Order: sequence, then structure tokens, then C-alpha cells
Amino acid sequence: MKILFTGGGSGGHFYPLIAIAEEVLRIAKEERLIPPQLFLMAPEPYDARLLFEKSIVFIPVSTGKMRRYKSRENITDIFRTTWGIISAAWKIFALYPDVVVGKGGFGSFPALCAARLFGIPVIIHESDSVPGRVNKWAGKFARRIAVSFSEAAQYFPAERVAHTGNPMRKELFAVPAENGADGLSLELDIPAILVLGGSLGAVTLNEAVLASLPELLTSYQVILQAGRANLSDLAARAGVALQNNPHKSRFHPFGYLAAEELSRAASGASIIISRAGSTIFELAAWGKPAILVPISESNGNHQYENAYNYSRTGAAAVVEETNLRPAILVAEVAKILGNSVHAAEMSRAALSFAKLDAAEVIAREILEIALKHER
Repeated sequence: MKILFTGGGSGGHFYPLIAIAEEVLRIAKEERLIPPQLFLMAPEPYDARLLFEKSIVFIPVSTGKMRRYKSRENITDIFRTTWGIISAAWKIFALYPDVVVGKGGFGSFPALCAARLFGIPVIIHESDSVPGRVNKWAGKFARRIAVSFSEAAQYFPAERVAHTGNPMRKELFAVPAENGADGLSLELDIPAILVLGGSLGAVTLNEAVLASLPELLTSYQVILQAGRANLSDLAARAGVALQNNPHKSRFHPFGYLAAEELSRAASGASIIISRAGSTIFELAAWGKPAILVPISESNGNHQYENAYNYSRTGAAAVVEETNLRPAILVAEVAKILGNSVHAAEMSRAALSFAKLDAAEVIAREILEIALKHER
């Protein structure tokens, strides 16, 4: 049995595919199936070490991107995408997988084109409230469509779509809540704020947090995932800003938090400030109150839609980038953490939104389709 995964080059595409792959392997072992061969076709491996650990073979393919603004690259990328489709067709014909699983993004376009050409069954997953262009197109011929937000279901044929939630790696929930402070040097009696700007960090969030630190640290601890490229500069500037601050030890900047470190930080946090991509589903599963800061110009405005759809559950507040000033950020944190009843209600709303079995549900559907196709 051969299963080919494909997706764009972001962590929001990559890590859900890893979560599904883990469940595919677990279920196959549990039900004594022949171990499936797993492949990832994408422009970049994103995390080659993790692919190796999960025994997923990486197959490179080039692709372009259709931008919504005028750019010379829109022309050159037509040729790059065409070559990517031809290359993907040759590679997929040689491999001939039993099912292709698409996560969206332009990185998945060549593989999905080739799968359609050869009549290979396709399953897609959409993380956002409003699907991207590739998934909207693939939804016309995909055998099954899984969505993270119920609002996204309206964009796909009702008989083939299911609201599954977002697949998440089990490592993100490996640390019990009572052990969250272990290894982070957190003060047990001081509430902690975890700030996540995605796997690469977010300059806008970093700047807002940096400007807010003197006031935040009087009452809270701050754990910030700044992004590897941003860490040294941010740490140096924070050192200057907090040089004479008696609470400077309460600031904990990191370049990147791996799965177990992130689990530990989330367990120790009282509130999380985050972008509004697929991290929303991790916030929900952790049961943490959240402040969401959607990217103002994300593709299709999907982060804005994600943020407000999630906030309507009662689990999060939204601060738009245009309003992201230190006074507003500090006030929003105080509003939530200063009212324990409200914070508890937000936690309950988050847990009600979470769907922890998403990866398993999708993996079982993949295996069922793959086994039928294999015959």
C-alpha cells in the first residue's frame, strides 16, 4: 500500500500531514495490515529529520504561485508550475500510489493534477474557514474532503465533506498540566503568557510584546516563540529595555519550541497570544483562553475569518493588527486573567471546540480508500 501526502511549504500544512501519517502507521500496526509506504511530494521537505523519523520518503517537485497582485513572477511561475506538473506526473506514474492526500497550498497543485490525470483517489483537508484556491479546485474531484472549521463545509459538495477538526501531533499534549513549569524556570505563583507567532515567529507580535514587557512583567511571566531568525536581535533589545527591571527573569524568549517544549510551555501558560492559523486547534485542545492577532493580509483573508469564527465560540478575543498597541494588548490580557470566572468559561469553550480524534478519523478513511484501490 502506497500513500502520497502533498502540501504547501508551511508548518500549517506539514505538521497536520505528519499527524495523519502517525495515525496511519498506528492503525495499520494495530489492525495487522501490511505496513504502508508513505511519501511526501512538496517543493521542500520542511523538516527532513522528522520525515526520516517517520519513515516518510520525500519526493521534490517544483511549483509556482499565483499572486493576487501584479508581479513578473506570476509569468515565470507559469512555466515553473507547468514543469512541476509534468515532473509530478512522471514521478507519480512511476510510484502509482493508492491514494493521494492533499493539504492545500500551491505546493500540492502538481501532485493533485497528476492524481486526477491518472484517476488516483484523492482526499483533501482544509484547515481554514475559507478554502484556498487549490483546495477549492481539488474539492470538485476529491473522493473525500475533511474540514477543520464547520464554516468551510459550504464550499464543498455536501455528500463528500466532513467536519473532522484539524489533525494534531500527540507530542503536543505529552506534558501534564501540572508539569508545565518543569524545565522553563517559571515562577509557580505568577500567571504565564505564551506568545506564538507560528513556527517562524511573527515580527509584528514580537514588537508588540517587546514594547509591552515592562508592564506585563509586573504581573505576569512571558514565554515568547520569536522565530530563530529573530531571536538574537529581540533578546538583545529586551536585555536593554529590561536592564534595570526587577522582573526581567520572568521573560523567556525562544527561537523555536519543538513539540515537547511547546507542550510544556502551553501546559504552564494561563493564556496564549497567537496568530490565527492552524495553531487555533492546538489552543482549543490545550483548553487555554486566547487572544488572536490575525495576519491582516493573509491569502483570502483566511486568518481574519478563522479568528472571528473561533472567537464566536467564546474561547478567544481578537485584536486586529491595526489595533495591536501595547496598551490594548496589556488591557486584553488583564481583562481575561483578572476575571477567573471568565477565563474558566473561555477554557471550557475551547475544549468544546476541540476535536482530538481528527487525525485518526482521516487516517481510517485514507486506509479504507487505499485498500479498495489496492485491490
